[in-house]
Amino acid sequence: MTGVSDGAGETGELTFSRIHEASRELLFDCMTMPEHLAHFWGPAGTTAPLDGIVVELRPGGRFETTMVSDADGSTYTMRAVYVEVRRPDRLEWIEPGVEGGMRTTITFVDLRDGRTEVITHQTNVPAAYLNAEARAGFNTSLDRFDAYLATLI
Repeated sequence: MTGVSDGAGETGELTFSRIHEASRELLFDCMTMPEHLAHFWGPAGTTAPLDGIVVELRPGGRFETTMVSDADGSTYTMRAVYVEVRRPDRLEWIEPGVEGGMRTTITFVDLRDGRTEVITHQTNVPAAYLNAEARAGFNTSLDRFDAYLATLI
């Protein structure tokens, strides 16, 4: 499920939700350990090489990923700073270099039946990231995450 609401200015909000057949702990670890992130981070058509991922898992720590286009080898580096790290239920970071200082909050909700709902909420999202193509790209990264999880379970 994806919800989009445009703010009054140049930025808006996005919310993505997925239910996974996995524990909060495993999902949190996948989202915070480079050896996991390298398998699924980024939209379809990109890779995130392990040597391009930095995780300093503490408030104030860096979170960086370099995504490489499969088509032409171009790169895009996401640079963020962790605001909150609360294993296994919450991760929050800010991308200060993105117009508006985009904030991403990931909440891991234990559904008490072996499944976990992962809710990704983004605020101060630049207009360029709000279009249907960008949202579809984000959904492909969630699909890649699902496929990777299936190899672990």
